[in-house]
Amino acid sequence: MKKESLILLFFCLSLLQGYAFTEKNLLQKSIEEVNVKEVLIKNQAWVPYPDYNDRDGWDRLTGSFKSDYIARGEQALDYNWIVIRATDYLDFERTGARTTMESPYGRNNQAIIDLFMAELAEGKGRFIDQLINGVYFSCEMTSWSIAAHQVRQSNGRSLPLKDEHLIELASGDMGSVFSWIYYFFQEEFNKVDPTISHRLRHELEERMLKPFLEKEFWWMGFNYQPGMIINNWNVWCNFNVLQSFLLLENDEQRLTDAVIRTMQSVDQFINYSKEDGACEEGPSYWGHAAGKMYDYLQLLHDASDGKISIFEIPMIKDMGEYISRSYVGNGWVVNFADASARLSLDPHLIFRYGKAVHSDEMMGFARYLSENRNSTTAPMYGRDIFRTFQSLLYQEEFLENRLPYSTPRNTWYPETEFCYMKSEGGLFFASKGGFNNESHNHNDVGTFSLYINETPVFIDVGVGTYTRQTFSGERYTIWTMQSDYHNLPRVNGHSQEHGQHYRSKNVTYNPRKQTFSLDISDAYPETASLNNWNREYRLKKNELVIEDRYSLKDPEEKNRVYFLTWGNVEHVGKGVIQVEVMGQKAELRFNENQLTPTIEALELDDRRLKNVWGETIYRIQLEEKSIQPKGKLQYSIIKK
Repeated sequence: MKKESLILLFFCLSLLQGYAFTEKNLLQKSIEEVNVKEVLIKNQAWVPYPDYNDRDGWDRLTGSFKSDYIARGEQALDYNWIVIRATDYLDFERTGARTTMESPYGRNNQAIIDLFMAELAEGKGRFIDQLINGVYFSCEMTSWSIAAHQVRQSNGRSLPLKDEHLIELASGDMGSVFSWIYYFFQEEFNKVDPTISHRLRHELEERMLKPFLEKEFWWMGFNYQPGMIINNWNVWCNFNVLQSFLLLENDEQRLTDAVIRTMQSVDQFINYSKEDGACEEGPSYWGHAAGKMYDYLQLLHDASDGKISIFEIPMIKDMGEYISRSYVGNGWVVNFADASARLSLDPHLIFRYGKAVHSDEMMGFARYLSENRNSTTAPMYGRDIFRTFQSLLYQEEFLENRLPYSTPRNTWYPETEFCYMKSEGGLFFASKGGFNNESHNHNDVGTFSLYINETPVFIDVGVGTYTRQTFSGERYTIWTMQSDYHNLPRVNGHSQEHGQHYRSKNVTYNPRKQTFSLDISDAYPETASLNNWNREYRLKKNELVIEDRYSLKDPEEKNRVYFLTWGNVEHVGKGVIQVEVMGQKAELRFNENQLTPTIEALELDDRRLKNVWGETIYRIQLEEKSIQPKGKLQYSIIKK
């Protein structure tokens, strides 16, 4: 092969690495389509939970939590169902606010779920009438979709069209909830009036079953093209659809067709996911991405008596262990993209996932979380009834788990380009390469976070409260999405751009030396006139050394390098900025003959950000004192 052809080949491979879509088709390869009908357990015999009238069974399943479920249901006995007005939907378009519509919708749905669980736990019929009120009230709604997602309908508006039903996250969740309600209470409803069950079954057919078989929704991932994003929506929606079909559909061929279609769609999510197992959406979305994939796979496994299963595939295990590797301690996690830095993780889900893939690490992590959470309240997952049931089903095994929690010193995700390294001095370093078109993307190629004794000191601020702008063409007008508000340089007057081709290159990782390096020049626009910007991180026992080497074609502005932190921040002179966060002290050191420091206070007015960081964070700017065509900049963060 000629030299030029080899160069072109490697160039194309480097571009494809950003797309990373590989036709693995693990589910479709796990079983031939002709056999699906044979292995699916018929007529809901797969359901592992007691029948409604099996009072001993429900007493055993709910155990010590029985009174908790009943008490929550009692609070909903006098609940007044809230009418969601047309203007509540329209407020999303008018102001960008999501809560106007979502808040009453969520309260109504929670009341339904509390009544449902209370009646299953008690079994005396006391909650049936009010549950019927909630069910019938919901059947009268034009749509079960939320306003922020309703804009996916054909007219692009937030007010629901009467005969156009979308399957999205909220409507799918409620579709699965109502499917379980129908399964458990069809006969009880019929004792009151058969119209109730008939109406509910009709609405589930029109809102869940028919649309899934007859339409192609964006989240399905069919007809994938490079640049498309297939994220947690795929597995989340497919999981809800699978529940509804397995609980409602007794026509064997129609059920088989639906199950195969979900398998083909979920394969697209797995095909899109990188084989290293990292969740590019960050830990906050792991429960909705890999976690929902696990729920889907567990449901498929149970409904086929284990005949359809891919739990033995190493990638599936790696996708699970991402969450234990991304945990720093004291509730702090590595938070790239839209993920929050502080997170309450679900030990029950992590335990079940770990058990399915034979991961002692995950099961040990689940034990660690449960011991530190010290919670005795009943498992309750809002709209996710399956997780509530599964947590009860596995509760005894969960409590018997005694595995220890430990993770490796270093974790490297070579495709996603996430790098985690820990030092003997209590430092936890996290950085990323990748590209600026990831799911829930921020323009953050090359950024890092540094934790000292499990406390974040140099931070990734995360994302604020979701509004209409968050997932629109205005996304990158939001400051938290911009590279200038990450631990990154502003080069020749330019920040990083959004897009598939804005990415890292020449990425290297050396676990023995604990170094991570990459060239981030391609993350910036051509107008930045960059030849290269090579950044190297070197982790030592009590120090992180950062070195930037750059070359510019046409320098016009001074380069600036940003660091985000919080707590107490003070420039004490002589190239030293002191930072103290929750008793953890560090110094950012730099050459003051070369760089001019500025400390900018960023007042936080967003509730979601304030809940994590408080009222104020700080952006440290180090600006070069002169315009240079090339240079070497070095900074170190030293634990004190």
